[in-house]
Amino acid sequence: MPKLRKNQGVRIIAGKWRGRRLPVPDVPGLRPTGDRVRETLFNWLQADICGARCLDMFAGSGALGLEAASRGAVSVALLEKHPQAVKQLQENCRLLAAENIEVENVDSLDWLNTAKPGSFDVIFIDPPFNSQWQSSLLEKIALTGMLTEHGRVYVESARRFEAPLVSAGLRELKIKLLGEVRMQLFAPI
Repeated sequence: MPKLRKNQGVRIIAGKWRGRRLPVPDVPGLRPTGDRVRETLFNWLQADICGARCLDMFAGSGALGLEAASRGAVSVALLEKHPQAVKQLQENCRLLAAENIEVENVDSLDWLNTAKPGSFDVIFIDPPFNSQWQSSLLEKIALTGMLTEHGRVYVESARRFEAPLVSAGLRELKIKLLGEVRMQLFAPI
């Protein structure tokens, strides 16, 4: 069993698992998306999440994908490359009896090469804050066509970095700064 962070966990904010607190593994660089940020994000997505097929590209603690599943997403794919985080994600899905969540132990950047067109309604991109992959990921998502016509892409990044720019088929719908976090929501053009 993975080593867990002391006194920390992910709390599901709303939906069928509302109030459930799930363990988070002690993995370097893992930074669960905070409650306030998730609350804002899911307010943005409230009309889009029920019945959606979701992808959490850098799942880590699973905060975004688990919240989406709790709020009615029909399926959620959690991509994570750190084995300790993957084990905890699998255990948390077992604890929740979450049959609509698939955990994949894979590098998200490599996985993008296998993405099928029209596969997802909502995509969450929340890579480690020291990375600056967001713009290239958005470009690749737009080029693969993996997002449905009315889909949404959420990008979370460090406030100090330049906001991701998109030119290939996506437009920015919303942006918000909360503490050290930059939140952006994109949709197909």
